[in-house]
Amino acid sequence: MKPRLQTSLGQHLVLTPQLRQALHLLQLSALELEAEIVSAVESNPLLDWRENAPIQTPAADAAGTGNDATANDAGESTRWDVEESWYGGSGAAPAGDDDSDPTERLVHTESLREHLSWQLHLSHLSRRDRGIGEALIDAIDDDGYLRAPFDEIALTLQPELQCSGDEILAVLRQIQRMDPAGVGARDLRECLLLQLDVLPADAPGRALAGRIVSELIEDLPRIGVDGLAEALSCDACEASTALQLLRSLDPHPGAQIGGVASDTYVAPDCAIERHQGVWKVTLVGGPHSRLTIHRGYERMIQHASEADAGYLRGRLQEARWLLKNVQARGETLLKVARCLARQQSGFLEFGPQALRPLTLREVAAEIGMHESTVSRAIARKYVHTPRGTLPLRQFFASGVGTDGGGQASSTAIQQMIRSLVDAENPHKPLSDARLAEALKAAGVAVARRTVTKYREALNIPSSHDRVRLG
Repeated sequence: MKPRLQTSLGQHLVLTPQLRQALHLLQLSALELEAEIVSAVESNPLLDWRENAPIQTPAADAAGTGNDATANDAGESTRWDVEESWYGGSGAAPAGDDDSDPTERLVHTESLREHLSWQLHLSHLSRRDRGIGEALIDAIDDDGYLRAPFDEIALTLQPELQCSGDEILAVLRQIQRMDPAGVGARDLRECLLLQLDVLPADAPGRALAGRIVSELIEDLPRIGVDGLAEALSCDACEASTALQLLRSLDPHPGAQIGGVASDTYVAPDCAIERHQGVWKVTLVGGPHSRLTIHRGYERMIQHASEADAGYLRGRLQEARWLLKNVQARGETLLKVARCLARQQSGFLEFGPQALRPLTLREVAAEIGMHESTVSRAIARKYVHTPRGTLPLRQFFASGVGTDGGGQASSTAIQQMIRSLVDAENPHKPLSDARLAEALKAAGVAVARRTVTKYREALNIPSSHDRVRLG
């Protein structure tokens, strides 16, 4: 077969360096973003800090109830000049808040189980499948692997659920699509294949890496690159590319979650406060709001030598990309926060018992973004509210059907359980079955097993232990 040149037209997704940087910045917390920007300023002479920059508050959005909450996003100015500060810098607590410094809070270390359970309850699965999913998540170890066999998992679900291995496998497939990539794998081979599956189809070396994992993973340590090339009938360069891709994967995906120390401080990215009867959302300023272009070096480009001018132009382009992507991060975060404030105005007004069911899909559909973008936008982000500094994830909740035809959020049900326990007779506490009956009488039908799970999540002892305490 003779070599020949051929042209063809086609479409494929390419992650440009700018897009990669935008996605990276979007998923950073406020403190991580500041560290990233400080590092960029130190390494790029075209970036500088603006001294004594005036504080400007971006356009806020009304998110209350009634006619006052009909502010239109499209009618507000969402364009900010990179020459000016576009983050609200005060971060002041709403009137009546006793805490005068909301910019630092202790953050709770999220476990892998909590991270997966949160995603499970936001998925569109039946109640039966969610029960199976909870059992699977309980069986996943800290490295992210499922070590328990299916028959053992089926036993933990009895007698409430009788399920087959095929049902468990189907739910496991759903869990394996969750973040972090590779979680729920039963061995190293499956873990690496799951991570390869989420890469773009045209990623260099992806196809060969899949063959290496499927066919040669056990022989990999001894055959090397040349042996791989011979076994895969490809050249050494292609084998080396595939091997480098495999080395970039994480054999312990579960270790990515829960690695933050319990005494780590967080800074809120935005603030929600009540103003003239409506909820207003603003971004909180930080060092990134003083980021600017160093005009001295920018003017120097016109008079520098060809080599120096080329270097400065490259760094100027990098600086402009960073400014643009930081601004885009703020706009995306503001859109999401506005939507959450509109959707959960009852929660802001009355507390957890008024939290309505809300999923990533609903928010993504309302603001016209993909679910993965919304997920990145709320990851490790905090908002200052009259109810304290809260993670944005707390505004999401799964729903349970009620007798009235509506839905109650899992957070609201937990609040109901807390209220029932607080009002019980300490000498004759309510069992989980009695709690389930009380909830059913209130129009919320939940299983006893669900009540047990919510009670444990609230750190409420069992009725046997509570009667001893009483």
